Amino acid sequence: MKQAESVSDFYNRLPSHAPTDVPLNNAGIGHINVFTRESCAVVSPYSRRDFYKVSLIIGKGKIYYADKWIQIDRPALLFSNPVVPYSWEAESDQQSGWYCLFTEDFIQHSERVNNLRDSPLFKIGCNPIFFPDEAQLNELSTIFLKMQSEMCSTYPHKYDVLRSYLHLLIHEAMKNNPATNFHTYAKASSRVSALFLELLERQFPIDSPALILKLKNPADYATALSVHINHLNRSVKEVTGKTTTAHIAARITKEAKALLQHTDWNIADIAYSLGFEYPSYFTIFFKKHAGLAPTQLR
Repeated sequence: MKQAESVSDFYNRLPSHAPTDVPLNNAGIGHINVFTRESCAVVSPYSRRDFYKVSLIIGKGKIYYADKWIQIDRPALLFSNPVVPYSWEAESDQQSGWYCLFTEDFIQHSERVNNLRDSPLFKIGCNPIFFPDEAQLNELSTIFLKMQSEMCSTYPHKYDVLRSYLHLLIHEAMKNNPATNFHTYAKASSRVSALFLELLERQFPIDSPALILKLKNPADYATALSVHINHLNRSVKEVTGKTTTAHIAARITKEAKALLQHTDWNIADIAYSLGFEYPSYFTIFFKKHAGLAPTQLR
């Protein structure tokens, strides 16, 4: 039940980036790594990541969010966090720059973390893309080069140094106004609806009683897609003719039938794995949507 791309997933998707001597807890608490963009993927999948990322993009392309996109036609500094899903599509063969990925634990270990609550790294709802001028581009490039060098050093406090460089990147961005030239999709409702249905399907199958359905209602899906719940509900209803709640209930019912017919899990385990606090709640739900009790189907 994949909710977001993990650091391990990232390295599996890009084997050439997988470090041979850098463990996933390389900073003692958390993980950080720095890469050049010359070998970056032409297209990255639309998804959430469970790590943070700061990218200095030099090369043309587009960044897609659930309900908007932006043209990258000059050097740009991009901040991404685990809350907001996005995808990248390169439009030029020449791609350069750098990016740094790190986990929540790595940044939380900083004594100055409270100073970053209003930064583009943490703030939800702000525009996370900045277009630096030439002087700022040179400064940002220098910081990334120093981060790359520090990653290879044997200095015992190098991760504290890397945190300091990360703070510098963030503060360089905060000196500027974020990009505002986002575009909306010609068929925004169709895109949001398609992303919802794809995310809904990705929650299944439930392979173990220990796995619990995490996205249970329209609000959960709106949060995962980083769109307003009213926008999600309106889009799904407009495109499919059914409500978001109806789609979720139908898919949970379908999974419940499969678990009842093809596993030996008891009904309490099935109810729990599908997100119901009590088996009685599951029984009421199943009767309503399947027309019979779970025990009758089994």
